[in-house]
Amino acid sequence: MTIYTRTGDAGETGLFGGGRVPKDHARVQAYGDVDELNSVLGVARATQPVHFFDELLETVQRDLFALGGQLATPDPDKVRKALEKAELSESRVAAFERVMDEADRELPELRAFVLPAGTPKAAALHLGRTVCRRAERSVVTLSHEAEVPELFLVYLNRLSDLLFTLARLANHREGAGDVTW
Repeated sequence: MTIYTRTGDAGETGLFGGGRVPKDHARVQAYGDVDELNSVLGVARATQPVHFFDELLETVQRDLFALGGQLATPDPDKVRKALEKAELSESRVAAFERVMDEADRELPELRAFVLPAGTPKAAALHLGRTVCRRAERSVVTLSHEAEVPELFLVYLNRLSDLLFTLARLANHREGAGDVTW
């Protein structure tokens, strides 16, 4: 089996569960931005120190794969069985909040805007935060024309907060501190 199909050569793509749309359709933009975020988090995970919140970031990557799959599906009933393992829960958002609360107890009080800089790990997490914000905007755009679970918006919003906090924590634990504006 080859990786190329040639079915997208005219600027259209197939959706999970059937149907075709232009590659610049809001649905494709939304799941594409989520996919890009997932890749950026892969880079963040590969950046030293590798062990830094690796299990949490892998879980987020799995969540994003599930979220993207659901965004790529205009009719979830057609692929219900395939999406069974793609369920997100509000407990994940609560877990993000717990991690942020614990980190806030370790971090110095935030008194200025923080530049996306510092250690390679922090910089990669800051990049993840900005890509997450773009993904969130794309999902909001899609929600104006199609049904999008509210949890997806909450998840992405809180995830960007988590990535900001983890970036600060990465700098702090490496002795770099925040790079402020």
